[in-house]
Amino acid sequence: MNQHKAPVAIVGLGYVGLPLAELFIKGGWEVYGIDIDQSKIDSLLQHKSYLSDYKDEAIADLFEHGSFHPGTAFDVISQVKTVILCIPTPLTPEHQPDLRFLKSALSNCIPHLQQDQLIILESSTYPGTTEEVICPAIKSSGYTIGKDFFIAYSPERIDPGNTSYQLNEIPKLVGGVTKECTERASEVYETIFDSVVPVSSPKVAEMSKLVENSQRLINISFMNELLLLCEKMDISLWEVIDAASTKPFGFTPYFPGPGIGGHCIPVDPMYLLWKAGTYQIDLDLIKWAHQVNERMPSYIVNKIEEHSEGHSLNGKKILVIGTAYKKNVNDVRESSALKIIKLLQDKGADVHYHDPYIPSIKLNAHTLKSVELTPETIAQANLTLIHTDHASLDYEKIVQFSNLVLDTRRVTKVNNNNKVILL
Repeated sequence: MNQHKAPVAIVGLGYVGLPLAELFIKGGWEVYGIDIDQSKIDSLLQHKSYLSDYKDEAIADLFEHGSFHPGTAFDVISQVKTVILCIPTPLTPEHQPDLRFLKSALSNCIPHLQQDQLIILESSTYPGTTEEVICPAIKSSGYTIGKDFFIAYSPERIDPGNTSYQLNEIPKLVGGVTKECTERASEVYETIFDSVVPVSSPKVAEMSKLVENSQRLINISFMNELLLLCEKMDISLWEVIDAASTKPFGFTPYFPGPGIGGHCIPVDPMYLLWKAGTYQIDLDLIKWAHQVNERMPSYIVNKIEEHSEGHSLNGKKILVIGTAYKKNVNDVRESSALKIIKLLQDKGADVHYHDPYIPSIKLNAHTLKSVELTPETIAQANLTLIHTDHASLDYEKIVQFSNLVLDTRRVTKVNNNNKVILL
């Protein structure tokens, strides 16, 4: 059966699900969006955006042709032919896979599934999840996978804040449980993506996503480790990277920073590490890279302390510029800024922050609110830490009114009368 134009349900309307829903709507599909967060549904119905990538006008456009139906109820699944799961898959405090949200969403879907439907998982997860978690639940409902029900995995590859690539331009990997499952899922995605890449199994697709982000963790952590050596040797790592980048082949530039954050790079490698452990395989390179990344907030705080009067942070005023895990997004998940602020507070510092995307953060059961970035606010701080390089910020102004700046993102470019310390 040709799935095109039949209704699709997208479960989870966050940074993955909502852009995917938009793509389907533009492709002529009727979309039922499901999210258990009533505040998200209310925002959508009021044409208000809760994602930094989306303006209110873009949300209003989703409703233009009457083909978008957001809500919290799962019973609409009985009306669709395709169900796509875009559910958060975080880590437990012990850095173990946390599939509670996925399993809960799946259990909510099960009573409403119908024969001949297709269910696709897009959430980042360990190799084997589709066949070990999704398939048993479907089989227990009496369906035969590949004959009267179809299951596939297709990893999301969204990079929030990245305007260089449109979602439909990013090649779409698809791995079905059977050949028929792969074909069904490919047919759906081919209507909205420029390139669909079938692979032999869900495990291949699941592993590919973890490899993509694990490679990035390793490369960035390598640069952070080199930063420590170059500092001791009085060598600018930034200049070293610029120099190495002149080689036209064999070198890809990565850059040091205050610590990797977000929903993917700090999380996905831990899923891979955990899965490897079930086979008694130690992925030491990932383990070490994770440890290097985890040390960076302490390194930043020590550097601030080193440049503080009396080498003490007690009573010092610190202004943190940017708390989001990356520029131009309103997401603080796994952000090193939160760890840095806590460490600064533990040492007695009076910490304030400014972030145009993050109006407030919760830390140690207390709420910090973003302060207005004025010359007075900047000048009151003993040191200004540039953590997140949002494009909308005036870094020349920040340097002008700061007493001392620690720039972890190389946005100040030049040292202003020894006022700027580059990471």
